[in-house]
Amino acid sequence: MDSSTSFSEEIPQGITELKSLQGLFLSNNQLTGQIPATIGNLTYLQAIDLSYNSISGSIPLSLVGCFQLLELKLNNNNLSGNLLPELDALDSLKILDLGNNRLSGEIPLPLAGCKSLEIVNLRENNLSGELNEAILKWSNLRFLSLSGNNFHGILPDWIFSFELIQFIDLSGNNFSGFIPDGNFNVSSIFNSEELNRPNVSDATVAVSVKVAGNRQLGFEYDLRSVAAIDLSENGLQGEIPVGLIGLRGLECLNLSFNFLTGHIPSNVDRMKNLRSLDLSHNALTGQIPASISGLRDLKLLNLSYNSLSGFVEGRQRFWRFPGAFAGNPDLCVEYADEGCEKTASFPVASGELLANGGGEEGYYVDVIALASKGVSVESLWSLWTAEGFGG
Repeated sequence: MDSSTSFSEEIPQGITELKSLQGLFLSNNQLTGQIPATIGNLTYLQAIDLSYNSISGSIPLSLVGCFQLLELKLNNNNLSGNLLPELDALDSLKILDLGNNRLSGEIPLPLAGCKSLEIVNLRENNLSGELNEAILKWSNLRFLSLSGNNFHGILPDWIFSFELIQFIDLSGNNFSGFIPDGNFNVSSIFNSEELNRPNVSDATVAVSVKVAGNRQLGFEYDLRSVAAIDLSENGLQGEIPVGLIGLRGLECLNLSFNFLTGHIPSNVDRMKNLRSLDLSHNALTGQIPASISGLRDLKLLNLSYNSLSGFVEGRQRFWRFPGAFAGNPDLCVEYADEGCEKTASFPVASGELLANGGGEEGYYVDVIALASKGVSVESLWSLWTAEGFGG
């Protein structure tokens, strides 16, 4: 069964009788019905991709029988119910993508037992509750997206404590309190001024699955992502921590649509790799640091709808970002020969950082296959693209 095969019915029950199956790739079809309760019979499975279908029902408990799983992608379906605490039996799991479903409840504490997790995508569900420190056991975590859920409570001070983290998206939830002024020096990616990553404008995971002559499946993946933090569309307040603004390796920062106050930290010029900065729709005051104009890689700037004031000289070249200062009535921006102009009536900039900013969400998978002996599968998993942002 190759990538040209397309289904428009339920997952064939006969698949669960292929006891030696190591990879199941049936994404981007029109599959309906539920995941077979007998899927746990496939004890040799290392990769499951049933994304972009119309599968409903809950995640079957029998799935824990696939104890060798390295990748579980069930995103963009109609799955409901709670996350199973029994999934902690999948202690080899590296990629967990359950985004864009209708899952509810809290993240069960036993799930922290999946200590091999590196990529966790639970975005756009109905999950709730507070974040528990137990997930720090995901010591290899590189990518975390919990956006578009109903998580609440104080943003924990350990949230930036993952040593390998490259991408954090907690936008579109109900987090409150202050942005923790924690230890921002933990992540080697966020603090690395010398980036050895490709110039990308989205987050992708390239999964390579190959079956060698000995019938042993080889699984590997490549995370190609910007270094990003998105805390937008929450209820965060207080000042922006100086340590957060000083992250030299960060490429995208979105703190928009919160209740942040105080001044924009003057050390923003330390963020040498910054490509997108969105602080719009807060209550920030004071002047715009001149050091922002020294960020050579900056492609998107949005400081609109705050309470910023003062005079912005034309030589700082902020005209590159039309609408970036709208809704700051006490701010004067000098444009070429036109002198100082008030910004209250300027149009707001189009496009905002990451998934919640405008721009079409772009989840897709470009491979559909049932992997068996002799089949090689290359799967490109695109989490999202930000319209109007890129190099």
